[in-house]
Amino acid sequence: MIKLIASDLDGTLLQNGAQTLTPRAVPLIRRLAACGIIFAAASGRQYPNLVRLFGEAAGDMAFLCENGAFVVYQGKVIAKSCMEWMDAKKLVEDILARGDCEVLISGESTSYVLPKSKRFLDHMQNTVKNNVRVIENLSDIPEEIIKVSAYERAGIQNSASYFLPRWQDTLKCTVSDFHWIDFVRRDVNKGAALAALLSFLHIHVDETAAFGDNYNDLEMLSLVGTGIVMENSAPEIFNRYPFHTACVEDTLECFYKRRIKDPEASIQ
Repeated sequence: MIKLIASDLDGTLLQNGAQTLTPRAVPLIRRLAACGIIFAAASGRQYPNLVRLFGEAAGDMAFLCENGAFVVYQGKVIAKSCMEWMDAKKLVEDILARGDCEVLISGESTSYVLPKSKRFLDHMQNTVKNNVRVIENLSDIPEEIIKVSAYERAGIQNSASYFLPRWQDTLKCTVSDFHWIDFVRRDVNKGAALAALLSFLHIHVDETAAFGDNYNDLEMLSLVGTGIVMENSAPEIFNRYPFHTACVEDTLECFYKRRIKDPEASIQ
């Protein structure tokens, strides 16, 4: 019996660059909660951003934020993994020195930026809709750093080959979508975050399902009893898992129907 469903957002629950949920999503999540299935949003996004995104469903949900560096369930912090200060400082300097790359520095509830362009600041505030604070240097940040990200508007593939060899032995480096590469502690990933949440809730991995589409979802998909990938996933990811879907909401409907004993429902 499935007791918890985790889902990546961008490219999975949010398709085609969408920044808002479909009208079906929140009612479905609330129906799942009412019949005992917890929904967990697993994303590189910050916690307040996710709470705003899920609105009235957020109070019953779990959140694996910042690619797993910050885990919250019903408002309670379950796990938090912070970067070493000197690693973060050197990385930020490296990103800022790299051509058109912008840097995003993540605390618990605030994103800190040293924007090279007003366009990037506007993107973070008005499109991504993070809590954002402009700083002049790292010493202006009043909290521990849990994630650093590099953004390149033309596509992060232009810089991934530069950053990965320089940082992959020190930090976990993950290309999370077309524009972004994220850096966290080497032991941080969505799978480890989900494992911490499951331990807290006393839920077994076989009672858990997860949706994903990208390389930063692999540890989470491999942990759970039922890993489901999007039909437009990269071939390497698509071919690893037997269950595929074109629409998360359609599959959530199937989980709901199975829970209320509809014998015709299927997750395939």
